[in-house]
Amino acid sequence: MANDIARLWRTFCVNYEARTTTDPPEKKAKRKLKNYKLKHSRLLTCYSALAYLLAVHKARGTVNLDDATQMVGLRPLERLTALVNDAKLGTASARTRVDDVLESYCTFLRESDRAEAELIELFLKPQQAREYFAQANTMGDRVFELMLELGEGSRFFRLLVV
Repeated sequence: MANDIARLWRTFCVNYEARTTTDPPEKKAKRKLKNYKLKHSRLLTCYSALAYLLAVHKARGTVNLDDATQMVGLRPLERLTALVNDAKLGTASARTRVDDVLESYCTFLRESDRAEAELIELFLKPQQAREYFAQANTMGDRVFELMLELGEGSRFFRLLVV
């Protein structure tokens, strides 16, 4: 299941990147906007699942069907909240990492809560696009730090990476 989730994330990225072409500026800006959203919402969808499974594995030494079923029944933000609220799944430093991820996601939600046409206009401005992608990189870094925190000393984490 973890391999399928990781593959889904990579498929999102590869399929997106494979479609880049030399388009007019408005079309490029629209693609940048989609990429920006991908780097937040889809990242959170995939990696909240992996983080949840990783935390369960670290706490119990295994992930059984009931654990996977429970994870699938949770929304991405609920998965992260479970890492904070379930003392068996999270640590104090994992809670800090979850808070960092949630902060980045809230920033994304605030920034993207505009009409698509307005967002495309913003992405037409190179400096603004760079700032948005810096936010997306921060989100990715924070998810990575959460995964590192949860995966420390875990064979399952090693299997996710290699």
